[in-house]
Amino acid sequence: MHDPAAFRSLHVERFQAEPAIFVAPGRVNLIGEHTDYAEGFVMPAAIQFATLAGVSPRTDGKIVIYSENYGEEKTFDAAALPPTRHREWTDYPLGVMQILAGEGHTIPGLSLSLWGDVPLGSGLSSSAALEVATALAVESLIGVSYPGPVVARLCQRAENEYVGASCGIMDQFISANGQENHALLLDCRDLSFRMAPIPNHVALVIANTMVKHSVAGGDYTTRRAESEAACAVIASHRPGVKFLRDATLEDLEKWGHEMAPKSLMRARHVISENLRTVAAAEALLRGDMTELGRLMAAAHWSYSKDFEASCIEADTMVELAQDLPGLIGARLTGGGFGGCTINLVERSHAQEFSHVLGKRYTEKMGIVAEIHICHASGGARRIS
Repeated sequence: MHDPAAFRSLHVERFQAEPAIFVAPGRVNLIGEHTDYAEGFVMPAAIQFATLAGVSPRTDGKIVIYSENYGEEKTFDAAALPPTRHREWTDYPLGVMQILAGEGHTIPGLSLSLWGDVPLGSGLSSSAALEVATALAVESLIGVSYPGPVVARLCQRAENEYVGASCGIMDQFISANGQENHALLLDCRDLSFRMAPIPNHVALVIANTMVKHSVAGGDYTTRRAESEAACAVIASHRPGVKFLRDATLEDLEKWGHEMAPKSLMRARHVISENLRTVAAAEALLRGDMTELGRLMAAAHWSYSKDFEASCIEADTMVELAQDLPGLIGARLTGGGFGGCTINLVERSHAQEFSHVLGKRYTEKMGIVAEIHICHASGGARRIS
């Protein structure tokens, strides 16, 4: 994470005002992909990569947003926020402000500085970190303090309704509610959750394939539509099935022939992934790393073959990790179509694991990967 003192100085120099500073982390999902919008289960962990938001009030009725990452400053009228997106980085903070305004809050003039080190397009949820950090910053000026689960839902709506990305709630939820040294098993139906401690001897090694993805792209939307089409077939026989969370593998055996082949494959992934995710949390709670690794391997196979959301680079990264000392489990994480793999690795082997995996990947693919040894961090908060 960027030095908060340096970030404070940046804001003061630009806006001549003392900011309140908030941080919201990115995340890595240990298991449970494309289950959140089916009201299923996911198990992410917050990581130390994060977005910082500094905010101070203005008296001229303007909203001025500065991004240190983009080196750009944009100005808007607080009384007339853009009603639709502009397909720019400002869509994310503006979307949060629009949702808060829709909840009956008057958005005042403000100066907002942003800086983040969550790699863009990596599947580590840079957008959610930006949204949650913005939400906490704006809340501080309008005099409200929503609980973490509510913040997550508001930020999800910003991405769905304003940005136009049909994401589930996982990314925003873990950013707002993460706990240090823990993964979070989230029931996306009722937003109930429980923490599962990650043992001290386990490191989270995140390997970026350097292939970028976007959840606003067509592939993500298509997979979601195919999943929902499968659910509709099952619901025609079992009206109580509202989402694939309610469906079973036995339902696919009975009525899968009525589905388009791709829809059947997507549903098989989502239904089996829900089962794996709950089982993975139970394995983590009892310290069974062997079973957790087995479930991660099965999850990657399903993600790659049934959901067809992997790519040659990600499959190669997972394959190259399999015989390295210290590996517990490896799989593609995030929205798919590129991004990062998550490798649970014995901490004593993490440095050598990272070095050898990167070397192998470069030799095989001709790409220099970014590999980070991470730990589970705390959720969004105000910092001094």
